[in-house]
Amino acid sequence: MNEKLRRIGDVKVPAVGLGCMNLSHAYGNPPPPEVGEKVLLKAIEVGYVHFDTAALYGFGRNESLLGPVLKPFRDQIYLASKCGMTGVNGVRTVDGRPDTIKRTCDEALQRLQTDVIDLYYLHRIDPRVPLGDTVGAMVELIDAGKIKAIGLSEVSADTIRKVHAIHPVAALQSEYSLWSRNAEVAALNACAELGIAYVAFSPLARGFLADLRLDPAEFAEKDIRRGMPRFQEPHFSKNVALRDEFGRIAGRFGCTPAQLSLAWVLQRAPHVHVIPGTTSAAHVAENFGALEVGLDDTVMAELDELINVKTVAGARYSAAAQADIDTELLPGEPLA
Repeated sequence: MNEKLRRIGDVKVPAVGLGCMNLSHAYGNPPPPEVGEKVLLKAIEVGYVHFDTAALYGFGRNESLLGPVLKPFRDQIYLASKCGMTGVNGVRTVDGRPDTIKRTCDEALQRLQTDVIDLYYLHRIDPRVPLGDTVGAMVELIDAGKIKAIGLSEVSADTIRKVHAIHPVAALQSEYSLWSRNAEVAALNACAELGIAYVAFSPLARGFLADLRLDPAEFAEKDIRRGMPRFQEPHFSKNVALRDEFGRIAGRFGCTPAQLSLAWVLQRAPHVHVIPGTTSAAHVAENFGALEVGLDDTVMAELDELINVKTVAGARYSAAAQADIDTELLPGEPLA
């Protein structure tokens, strides 16, 4: 069984947290606010502590959704948000200038209706701004009591070490799932060496390993997966065969596909957390149940052999999206 409580900085939280992006951003038309509120309250009810948002998500709407709902439970939760990438006039903009970092934090505090953010990530690195200047602004936010810890998102092991030398990094947030193993090149080990939590986003392979009926033809117009090669032909049809076998393994093991996927990620290393997102209160409870699932070495090996860089068809990101991040590529990983 996976260890239920894991460390981020000097705090221990359940290893399954809630990624809140889906409630306002990225996967087509977001649900009405009242649905988002039900999801958040269900998460509180079943035991979630770690809630993850960002200034980018819904261009502030996600933070505004979380604020009033979570405020009554503020002393019970671990709240994470992100800066360095926001919406400006309806356009996603990377801006690591110190003044922007500080202003984004002040705006987040207002929207989240809190005095302090537990974990504040640099969402993306701005190549036009010296990294030390951006991180220095985040350190000033710690000194001002506005944030408690610094995190990084979608960066390489080399960047982690550079920032950690300026100020201790509490967490790295990057994608990690059976079909996205980039963490295993260097970042996962670097985090273990430096005492940094690895917070895995999209641990359900962007829903691919949670909904075995998922069909890209049904994606909403603005669903970001439309631009991801793995969900495009000829790749998707090849990946469906992997998914079908994955479902059979889950059935044989006696858990849902989502729980199997989350349990695999959690069992890869003791410093790994997962933050699956959903717009369903029922799935919130289901995902948290992954904490009760322990996989033996035989099942782990079977899953590794089924879904890996050699068996998954298509690149993780489009060429434009890949150019926007700093994570390592796996040997043999296809490029868009």
